Amino acid sequence: MEDILPEIYEKGETPLFIMLDGVTDVRNMGAIARTAECAGVHAIIVPKKGSAEINPDAIKTSAGALYKIPVCRQDSLSKTGKFLIESGVQLVVSTEKTEESIYSVDYTVPTCVIMGAEDVGVSDDLIRISDKLAKIPMFGEIESLNVSVSAGVVIYEALRQRHKA
Repeated sequence: MEDILPEIYEKGETPLFIMLDGVTDVRNMGAIARTAECAGVHAIIVPKKGSAEINPDAIKTSAGALYKIPVCRQDSLSKTGKFLIESGVQLVVSTEKTEESIYSVDYTVPTCVIMGAEDVGVSDDLIRISDKLAKIPMFGEIESLNVSVSAGVVIYEALRQRHKA
């Protein structure tokens, strides 16, 4: 991250990252990487331990996107989050534990979207340091989406805001 972030700013681009906290399923990792690469996300941030492997299944599911988008394996997501905040990047946690909608967040500023494992969500450590908590509105009886689908919804809301005509 320490190398990637300055390069993005030097190019005059607005950083957009996705951080995956506890996402261990390789197919979810691959699907998120594919969506992220298609949307122009600058990097995927994952913990060194407790994260999906980048193996043939993940690469296949990503349609090769894992060869193209940087995956930053960090010792501590909390420390990385603090580094991002100090570097002018807002942290937005996607969680159902809030009333704020993903559509009320300003993604035109430097942003890192944080997605958690489907069973436990985002860790309290990351929630505490984050700038915003935002949820995807749900209207059906099932109260959650697959993490890769959720990531796609939030990433493309950021893209929509950044590329308004």
